[in-house]
Amino acid sequence: MRFPDSSSNIILSERWLSVIVHSLFSSWMLSFIFEGEVFYSLIGIFDLDTDIMVFGGIAAVFLGLLLSGFFIKTKKGAKRIFLFSYLFCIVISLPFFFSPSILWTLGIIAGSFMAGSCVAAWGFYLKSSTPQNGRIKTAADMLILSNIFMIILNMAALWISPYSGLALSMIMLFLAFLFALKLPEDSDVQTSDSAEPGKNRISIASLLVFLCLFIIVITINSGLMYQVVNPAFAHLKKLTSWYWAIPYIIAVFTMGHLPQKVNRAYILYVAIAMIGISFISFIILDHNVTGYLAVNTLMLGAFGVNDLFWWSILGEMLDFHNNPAKILGIGLSANVLGILLGGLIGNAIVSVDKQSADPVLLALTVVCVALAVLPLLHKHLSSLLRDHIYLKAFSEISAQEQTVQPDFEAVFENLSERENQVASRLLQGKTYRIIAEELYISENTVKYYVKNIYSKFKIQSRGELVNIVLEKRGIEIDK
Repeated sequence: MRFPDSSSNIILSERWLSVIVHSLFSSWMLSFIFEGEVFYSLIGIFDLDTDIMVFGGIAAVFLGLLLSGFFIKTKKGAKRIFLFSYLFCIVISLPFFFSPSILWTLGIIAGSFMAGSCVAAWGFYLKSSTPQNGRIKTAADMLILSNIFMIILNMAALWISPYSGLALSMIMLFLAFLFALKLPEDSDVQTSDSAEPGKNRISIASLLVFLCLFIIVITINSGLMYQVVNPAFAHLKKLTSWYWAIPYIIAVFTMGHLPQKVNRAYILYVAIAMIGISFISFIILDHNVTGYLAVNTLMLGAFGVNDLFWWSILGEMLDFHNNPAKILGIGLSANVLGILLGGLIGNAIVSVDKQSADPVLLALTVVCVALAVLPLLHKHLSSLLRDHIYLKAFSEISAQEQTVQPDFEAVFENLSERENQVASRLLQGKTYRIIAEELYISENTVKYYVKNIYSKFKIQSRGELVNIVLEKRGIEIDK
């Protein structure tokens, strides 16, 4: 893949290259090592007890995500872990062409740890290749492409043979390795100048903890799905091989391409409610094709909305830390921990009584807790990532009002010409970096002008600046 000379094209090329690399790798992970269809098809040949491999592998992914940021500290290091891991995962896949041995268990656990590390390390490329406020689309593209590749591998395993699916997954890994060779490794990303060293780091740490708790709560349902819902539809393998991820893909695509003015927070509430409805449907409906389509559509559609929600939040948080692998790794480790806890609980309940309604009752309890916690999370997010909430508030201004935004100079008569230029761009939701590029000044200079603007109006945030404009124009907004 050749990189054009234009700087904007270079960024775009790096974005798509990193998306393709990670999607190819993720398809192997999702179809094989992370409770995938290829894995279960191979296990089915020998009728093995999978608990150690399954839960040991999930725990290893969790550790890889959580710890990777402590030894992957640069973009160059991220590329190296990609290249090593892809070849390593090809090697640990080879024993699965032969009879079961200890190499199967060791391979799953070791490969899962490296997989978690690769997912976290991708944070470097998510940050460097996509500007702030655009990462939701990059994450959506990656999730969609990963699941499309996964569907291909699942169909190969079920429609042809498990070994065909395994071989094709290894080809995906090799292609990921070849594309990864072309990834740029220079220009290591740095902490955004807009982040205040002391207070902001404390705020981001607080937000990350709160976000992780919410992710753990909601993804317990994913673990219950793997252990309770999926086995009930195991007799529909030809259908599940391709339809399983379709609602997820549609939900991610829709959420990733909604106009900015659409309030995604309300959709998140609907998605959480959909999880509860899907578990109720699982109890009420027969476990046939109709039941599967209803349950899976609701559940996987909801998971797609939820996944992109925290991917987008974590993506925006990458600018507030020197090491994107730590932010992305810690955040997504909460996702895996929730799946692990849900899986262990579901497995324990089902092993005692396969007809028990306890998993469904637990799922509904989790849904209620998530709905109760979500308003607190939304408030916390709003208070710490002010750009996002006020950008949304600004997008709710009528189209007529937005067309006259460039005339902010007339509103702020006591500002200098340069301060007016900075203020108008702040109110359009642009980051300090973008403002600096447009005005051909440094980010520190932008911060200097912002400080002057806030001082003249005796305010402390962009949100208060928005309110001043709205009040001056006689526009009422909900407080």
